[in-house]
Order: sequence, then C-alpha cells, then structure tokens
Amino acid sequence: MRLSRSLASATVAVALVLSLACEAMPHARVDTGESPGRPFGAACRIRVTGSEVTAYCHNPYPDPDRVRLHIECARWWDLDTDTSPVEAGPAQTVRLTGRCWKEVGSVWISHRRAD
Repeated sequence: MRLSRSLASATVAVALVLSLACEAMPHARVDTGESPGRPFGAACRIRVTGSEVTAYCHNPYPDPDRVRLHIECARWWDLDTDTSPVEAGPAQTVRLTGRCWKEVGSVWISHRRAD
C-alpha cells in the first residue's frame, strides 16, 4: 500500500515539473534576422465557412509585412492553395481568400519582411 502511495506522489511531482517546463518553452516567432527588440508581424484573423477561407491581417507596426494564406484541403484529391504574397503596410489591413472543393483540413498564415 505504501509503495503505491509513494509511486503516485512521484508521478504527480514529475507531471507538475513537466507541465511547468512546457510553459517556460519559447513560442514560435517570426524570424526577421534583426534584433529582437524591434516588433514585426501582422495580426491575422482566419474564418473558415464551409469550404471557403477568409483571413484579415492588420499590421500595426511601421515595417511592411508580406503575408500569405496557406490552405490544406481535407480530401486527398482536392488541390491545396498558397496565395501570392500580399504586402500589409503600416496600419493597413489586407484580406486574403481561398477555398477547397470540399472540406478544409488546416489553414495558416506565413509572414515575411518586405524587401
């Protein structure tokens, strides 16, 4: 009986340490090649309605951001979509759209500094 209690306590302690370590890990960021003190990157909202995808990206920073919409369709025969880069200038909002024939599998936005 004591062995199972000590094993349960050790398991809880290990789970707590691992959960704290996961929270301390850095999150993915846009690699700009510059010093980390300069903010960059448009904030994007994505809406999926059936098979259609609409994204609005607003750039609050002074440096332009070239954003692209990437759509991966759920069906193997359905063509995935990558839009052309659209430049979101300072204080500008851009709209990106795309679609699948059937269901949408996943959607994401990529960012790149404008040249």
